Amino acid sequence: MDIYTQIGQQALFGLASHIFFIGITFYALQAFRFEQLFKKGKTFQIQLVYILFSIAIGSTVSNFFITFSQWSQHLPYIYK
Repeated sequence: MDIYTQIGQQALFGLASHIFFIGITFYALQAFRFEQLFKKGKTFQIQLVYILFSIAIGSTVSNFFITFSQWSQHLPYIYK
């Protein structure tokens, strides 16, 4: 497999991972009641907080998952 194919596959895996974990985080954050922390009628700001928290937490979890995956691919080099 050439280097360009590997780079493309890693980019696709990274994008898919980020989108997946951001989506899961957004779903999980729906269980919290952030509405109680905001003034009434601030729907847009509440939605923005959900989106920003989802991106921050989801990206962090995705980066952990990607790094863990890369490290696990390097484990066979211990025995060489």
